[in-house]
Amino acid sequence: ELLEKGIELGADNVGMIPHIEYTREDGVRSIEIAFEIAKKYGRDIDGHVDETDDEQSRFLEVVAAKTIREGYFGRVTAGHATAMHSYNDSYVDKLFRLLRRAQITIVPNPLINIHLQGRYDKYPKRRGLARIKELLSNGVNVALGHDCIMDPWYPLGRGDMVLVLFMAVHVAQMLGYNDLIESFNLITVNSAKALRIEQSYGVEEGKAANLVVLDAHNEIEALTYLSRPLYVIKNGRIVSEKKPDEVKVMDPVSSKLITMQDKVSPKDN
Repeated sequence: ELLEKGIELGADNVGMIPHIEYTREDGVRSIEIAFEIAKKYGRDIDGHVDETDDEQSRFLEVVAAKTIREGYFGRVTAGHATAMHSYNDSYVDKLFRLLRRAQITIVPNPLINIHLQGRYDKYPKRRGLARIKELLSNGVNVALGHDCIMDPWYPLGRGDMVLVLFMAVHVAQMLGYNDLIESFNLITVNSAKALRIEQSYGVEEGKAANLVVLDAHNEIEALTYLSRPLYVIKNGRIVSEKKPDEVKVMDPVSSKLITMQDKVSPKDN
């Protein structure tokens, strides 16, 4: 009743969190209810699914199967999915095929997941992050999220998606050159696909002027220095502005002070 009331009050999507229900049967029923309400009101579904270290928590397959049966392709997002970190590879192979067919988006939350997961482990401790690289290589859409802004679950949260990506590429071991360049898709185009706005998303004439301008020459520099936004633009209007950072160091050859950015990352010709 409360879920339906939330939709009537204007909620964008229908939520669910099946792994915290009393029993597996209750969890499965909660998924069914989410789909019933979503179809009734024409909403997408966005839920926390299998956010646990318990390798027996397998509601993601139920969500995927339900998505396929209901023809809700591309309209379901599963957040966290940290139990995936503990699944055996044979099961993961089956799960990835289901996720790909259902066109489900997986949204890991690296800052929060690496903080909360593995709490029951002594040593070694699990990283507790969804398998980002493997999901991508198996054709599953992955977009990064930022759960928790300065709250008890993550008091350091500040909504900085570059910081989220910084953590993700470390924990997911994605520090190769191509991985780093392509990783920005996790907080841009893949996210737009999850929201089903990919056709109107991007820096092109005629598209909505919603963008963040970073203080960096390229993707790797943005991650290296955790570049903060110079401008945040919403509907063509600057809503936030910041002066560029400038750090000067002494050149050992000329003994002159030069800017750090010019030293480590010269502008492209």
